[in-house]
Amino acid sequence: MPTTLEKNLSRIAELGIEHTFAQLQRGIEKESLRVATTGKMAQTPHPAALGSALTHGSITTDYSEALLEFVTPIHTSIDTLLKELTDVHHFTYQHIGDEKLWVNSMPCVVESEELIPIARYGSSNVAKMKEAYRRGLGHRYGRLMQTIAGIHFNFSMGDEFWQIYLNTDNAEAYRNLRSEAYFGLTRNFLRHSWLACYLFGASPAVCKTFLQGRKHSLADYDPSSFYAPDATSLRLSDLGYSNNAQAGIEVCYDSLEAYVNGLKKAIQTPHPEYQKIQALIDGKYQQLNANLLQIENEFYGVIRPKQVAKSGESPSRALEDRGVEYVEVRSLDLNPFDPVGINEDCIRFFDTLLVYGLLSDSPELSVKEYKEAAENRQRAVMTGRKPGLTLLLNEKEQPLEQAGIDLLTKLEPVAALLDQAHGSKGYAASLEKQRTKLQDPARTPSARVLAAMDKDEISFYHFAMVQASKHADYFKGLKMDKGTLARYQAEATESLIAQQRLEDSDTLTFEAFLSDYFARQNA
Repeated sequence: MPTTLEKNLSRIAELGIEHTFAQLQRGIEKESLRVATTGKMAQTPHPAALGSALTHGSITTDYSEALLEFVTPIHTSIDTLLKELTDVHHFTYQHIGDEKLWVNSMPCVVESEELIPIARYGSSNVAKMKEAYRRGLGHRYGRLMQTIAGIHFNFSMGDEFWQIYLNTDNAEAYRNLRSEAYFGLTRNFLRHSWLACYLFGASPAVCKTFLQGRKHSLADYDPSSFYAPDATSLRLSDLGYSNNAQAGIEVCYDSLEAYVNGLKKAIQTPHPEYQKIQALIDGKYQQLNANLLQIENEFYGVIRPKQVAKSGESPSRALEDRGVEYVEVRSLDLNPFDPVGINEDCIRFFDTLLVYGLLSDSPELSVKEYKEAAENRQRAVMTGRKPGLTLLLNEKEQPLEQAGIDLLTKLEPVAALLDQAHGSKGYAASLEKQRTKLQDPARTPSARVLAAMDKDEISFYHFAMVQASKHADYFKGLKMDKGTLARYQAEATESLIAQQRLEDSDTLTFEAFLSDYFARQNA
């Protein structure tokens, strides 16, 4: 009996749309902390030469003024995607003086939470809302947690694929069928996310300053570093993006309606602990509201179904009105051995895994299976390289190595399809490289980090500074063509003008602006 994947691959061949798999659409959002020459978080403001963090399309900030975020446009070519990411790093290095970009997901030396500057965006109502949201995050989870950096991988199929594959002229049916397919992909990624954590996790150690005053189970590596000997991604562990209140949020991935309803419930449900947070200090809002989630973006998931939101539109409203347009994978650590934090083999693997999730059977995710997937992810991030480690798959313990090899075998037909579309052997080669990591954990990025620390007898801090210096030299040694340089300079100037326009055009008080925003969101 053919599997769902086999049936879909046959249908793709019958329709003659193999070529559409060369049109996969990808974008990257990559975070990096600016650090001083001492390795401490930069206290300087966002460089004006980089433009406005509020309105610039590709250079912004996340939680902190020091936490840069680079956002690429959508690309169908891996080479041009990585070149775009390289160019934006190169341009940034021309305007941050002696500062460097921290290369690890876990943060640099942090002396105190008070020395983590919240991002500033100007005096407009939109800017005030972004800042109030960040103050809320600081109160709810601590500022330290917000200094963790990662890579978000945005993925979608091209329009030509969907138009032929879905075969409908009805706009509503098209939207619903595409959304249903992306939710199937999302459920399958949740089932298999443990493998991505094992293969690409690169944060097995952390500066002791990150855990000052917090309970944890990590071991001493040296006087300034903690580590977990077999960990792959402390960023994705309970030490990273976690929160007891969020553990109680019930988000269902079985349909768009169920997913949106779960988020809406969370952004409309008051939380007793958050109600204790003082509303205003020195005239500044300390959070947007006292609900479980201030806004949808506060929900920490390893993958999100997304739709591009219009100005002033909430993510859930965008999803309701226009369905799912792409998925955002949020489980990628920065790879400290790659100057831009990610490489082509990683991208090819995620292409393969996501297309597999799209074309394979994806039944509804029961509560038991969802918890099983979360348990496997935690085992992979905390003890992924432990010899003999098992995962809980279909309520049975199975060795991680064998489970990973079995899954890679299932991915092979999809890699073959992608190689056919691209006229290459890169996708098959990428799977083979991942197989060697399962057979030899020493090849994983997390093991390589610890091996480098052991070899040179250095701390996590010193390892990161060595890598940051290498990457800084690499980018400073590049030559940017005049056209690309002019484009970035123009974007920086235009973004500052756009910010000024926003500030000049505000007519509402901030209180009225917030009230209007949430009235539309909750309608």
